[in-house]
Amino acid sequence: MNRQELLNQAEEHIFSTGLTDSGSKLCKSNMRYGLAKIHYWQQKMGLYPLAVFIGSPDMTITRNRGRWMSGFGYGGKISWGKGEEEVIVLDTKPNACGMLVGGMYKLPDEHDLLKKIEHFQTHVNIIDDVEVEWDFSKGNHFIDIFSAKPRRDVNLPPYLFIIHGSANELKEKSPCKWGLYWDESASLKEAATKFDTPFGMLYLAEGKNAQRFFKLYQFAHNFSKKKRELVAKHLFCDYELIFNENHQGLLNYNEILLGCHFIDDFHNKLYPLTLRSDLPAYLLRGKPNLSCEVIDALGFENRSKKLGVYDYLEKANIIPHGGGYVFPHLLNVEEVYEVGEKRYFKTDVANDRGKQIISNTRDIPYQFRGREVLLKVMELDMAEIVAKLIPLYVVKV
Repeated sequence: MNRQELLNQAEEHIFSTGLTDSGSKLCKSNMRYGLAKIHYWQQKMGLYPLAVFIGSPDMTITRNRGRWMSGFGYGGKISWGKGEEEVIVLDTKPNACGMLVGGMYKLPDEHDLLKKIEHFQTHVNIIDDVEVEWDFSKGNHFIDIFSAKPRRDVNLPPYLFIIHGSANELKEKSPCKWGLYWDESASLKEAATKFDTPFGMLYLAEGKNAQRFFKLYQFAHNFSKKKRELVAKHLFCDYELIFNENHQGLLNYNEILLGCHFIDDFHNKLYPLTLRSDLPAYLLRGKPNLSCEVIDALGFENRSKKLGVYDYLEKANIIPHGGGYVFPHLLNVEEVYEVGEKRYFKTDVANDRGKQIISNTRDIPYQFRGREVLLKVMELDMAEIVAKLIPLYVVKV
């Protein structure tokens, strides 16, 4: 296959349930390159090109420069195998980001809460021999306080909080020696398998290295959950734990969540969906997805069966964790230029005056999407609303 044929093949393996806005269009344009790199490697190894990206309704760009430059977006699940092949695509950069939802029967005093945060930040906190960093003011990490408005058949405390954070401490190094990010951990980059593709280098962990990296990720997965629990206990004392899971990380050797919940409990677990800080958040109960009816309605059935990936769609079982980024001043991606090792996206602008050419999405103004993401989840019957959470205040310090 030539370059264009590889990109066309990759695009066929993208199944978007996202909105038709600039965020999802940029994601799709860039994801072609990441999938094309994986397909090229699979075909050179004599494997059938099965790598797919299933975009969730919050499908968007990633503001992590390394991940974006490697050809990957955000808001969905990437699969490059059935889960048992000992090979991990390191370009996806798992970081064990997640959310904890806790319930309270009394609204915490704001001044007391800030004093507790100050105490936590100025004291050493250790989890599994790793010193904890306070990262709840970075990027889109936060601590939110809500009043809860559940359905009549659901019992919840009157107030809820959400802690959103990751295992930032483990990107460069860890007790396992390697760090999570190939471009920040020199020892991981040295150990990785480097596979040269027409679209740039692909970094892989294979065999024993895949086993070792997966153990590292499991360590980070548990560390991230313990970290949120430690912070919750310090700030809110006797709270009721409702949810504490990661939405960014490996499910197995061959699948990764990039900013979406994986539904592993369709009855008892409630999954948070946070939008902009000025809008309500929600607790959702997930449903098996995608259903056969939805796959057909989206026009995915024939294509996925032809490619041999229909079962990936049937077992997607994902819902968004947030609204995702959108760029209101951009409308569409008209063309992608490749110069050296960089990609430049020529975009149509909303005011119909000229074009904008961008490379690194971290440097352009953005907004968070709103309720339209929730409506898309409902439209695709991916979940049901269990509670509306009315924002009281956001802590980013």
